[in-house]
Amino acid sequence: MKFAAIDIGSNAIRLQVSVVIHTRGELTFKKIEYVRFPLRLGHDVFKTGKISPLKYKKFKKLMRAFKILIELYEVDDYMACATSALRESENGAAIVREIEEEIKLKIQIIDGKREALLINNVITSFLQTKRNYLHIDVGGGSTELNIYKSGKKVAAQSFKIGSVRRLDHFDSPQVWGSMKRWIQEKTKELKGPLTAVGTGGNINKLYELAQRKAEDKLSLGRLKETANMISELTMEERINDLQLNPDRADVIIPASEIYSQVMEWAGANFIIVPSVGLKDGMMLWLYEQHLEKEKMNFN
Repeated sequence: MKFAAIDIGSNAIRLQVSVVIHTRGELTFKKIEYVRFPLRLGHDVFKTGKISPLKYKKFKKLMRAFKILIELYEVDDYMACATSALRESENGAAIVREIEEEIKLKIQIIDGKREALLINNVITSFLQTKRNYLHIDVGGGSTELNIYKSGKKVAAQSFKIGSVRRLDHFDSPQVWGSMKRWIQEKTKELKGPLTAVGTGGNINKLYELAQRKAEDKLSLGRLKETANMISELTMEERINDLQLNPDRADVIIPASEIYSQVMEWAGANFIIVPSVGLKDGMMLWLYEQHLEKEKMNFN
């Protein structure tokens, strides 16, 4: 089986095509195609409330290209999800309708809860059932928080704080205050230490630059040291010396500030980074839906 997932974020848009492999009773999704395009829809939306004609023109071209790739790979199914930028855009729903009518590509605009649920489905295998975790997913326009106690999710919330939103100074002090109060209220009754779980492109890159080995925890102190090291470099040095994409080089510091602040408020001294995200959650959802259809056809 082959599946495709399109993640339409506020900073970048990604397409991944994967083939499902069963080996020794284990399920894996082998990536056979991956395209990331830095369209940064959030820059328009957080500033003006809608996507500009120029960005929409590029977005349409990109969706047409992704549709062609999906057809060429002859996937069994695909899923396209748009998060905070299209969710908040005045013309987001109209754009999605036009894309479906003209390109025959169906896009779902999902809310924060649905986004978090899809990601949570793929991180649970990294969590130990007797421990407490705070899952932090920082996107371009929003941050999704989920608290796990003894292997079960006990609280979840989405906040309009993201790397692009913060970079462009559209993050609200009131929202920061709400997030702080929510974290402190939801974590105060947890017994035992709390470990953070980070997802998102920026924490993956921070983890890599911190030179952690696979499955190592990253301390809050080391996270801050790594962010400080990056902040002291010019944009040109970040791109040339650290090999960061231009659209990663500017948002990585705002993103690091969100991860660090959330960890401090929660009292989490360490963060694990499983290197999975929304697109992986979509892949798993497509696979589970396929199994359900097979089961219904069999019965």
